[in-house]
Amino acid sequence: MAEAYIVDAVRTPVGRRGGGLSGAHPADLGAHVLRALMERTGADPAAVEDVVFGCVDTIGPQAGDVARTCWLAAGLPEEVPGVTVDRQCGSSQQAVHFAAQAVLSGTADLVVAGGVQNMSQVPIGAASRTVAEGPFHGSAGWVARYGRQEVSQFAGAEMIARDWDIGREDMERFAYESHRRALRAADEGLFDAEIVPYEGVTADEGPRRDTSPAKMAGLKTLVDGGRLTAAVSSQISDGAAALLIASQRAVRDHGLTPRARVHHLSARGEDPIRMLSAPIPATAYALKKAGMTIGDIDAVEINEAFASVVLAWLKETGADPERTNPLGGAIALGHPLGATGARLMTTLVHHLERTGGRYGLQTMCEGGGQANVTVIERL
Repeated sequence: MAEAYIVDAVRTPVGRRGGGLSGAHPADLGAHVLRALMERTGADPAAVEDVVFGCVDTIGPQAGDVARTCWLAAGLPEEVPGVTVDRQCGSSQQAVHFAAQAVLSGTADLVVAGGVQNMSQVPIGAASRTVAEGPFHGSAGWVARYGRQEVSQFAGAEMIARDWDIGREDMERFAYESHRRALRAADEGLFDAEIVPYEGVTADEGPRRDTSPAKMAGLKTLVDGGRLTAAVSSQISDGAAALLIASQRAVRDHGLTPRARVHHLSARGEDPIRMLSAPIPATAYALKKAGMTIGDIDAVEINEAFASVVLAWLKETGADPERTNPLGGAIALGHPLGATGARLMTTLVHHLERTGGRYGLQTMCEGGGQANVTVIERL
């Protein structure tokens, strides 16, 4: 039976908007993790058969197939191609899926997956704003099906809070815990092995030591009458991450030591207007298809796009909150859109190895009402 192995996984620190990574060209951020990945694994770069990178808003410095640009900017062999993937916030998790699927199919043996995003330089939604009506309402078919309802992650997160009866205080408690966990992990050096410092930036810039429940309670809601504030939302960020995915043959031929195995991968869709609740049915689908229960999972990385997303998922799945985002999530650590999927997977691989856990599950909400789910097994 074919297997897809994760040989190694690395990332930059996650920079805050306008922070230490904000001036870096996205290709240079991506090149940084690609060079580090090749050096750490000892793999022959010329043996890599494709580079699959996630990126959202591929305009300006992120245009022109940034996956290919990153590889070339790293000084790596020209004969290796690259392709850029956009499944919105799940882009680099999907990049891992495409890389693993290529290996599992037998059509490739060694593939790099990852993602990059510089939200300081290319603001969120920049590509959508090139069209007056946005990407949806100019479509007669879309309007016939969904009308002219607002298509927004903020509206979707508010819908989830309402539909699952999640209060502002619940979300603020969750957000505060995300910062607490992230700061504790940083202080204990738990991210050190996965982070490759970039030009003097050595640690994630998002976690806030000065935040408090009282400060969170004092913030205005994002919309009048709503429940969400900036404190319970993911941070606008910059960063990159990369993983090396290998077949059994590549592991043998190149003398590689895999750290984890891809046990399951899938993606599902749901209501594109509510948008962010798809991890719930996607997780149920994945566990059923893998013949597992949520109790089999030792650690979960679910993207904290908004606190309501994770709290609704916890309610529906019955997952253990202590095993879910044990090192904090995007509310504290940040969410560089196209890089976050690979960042989460990198953190999950290192966490399982450090704690001795066997199975890890990753899922993310995504634009269009979609979600990826990956289950990995530590080796």
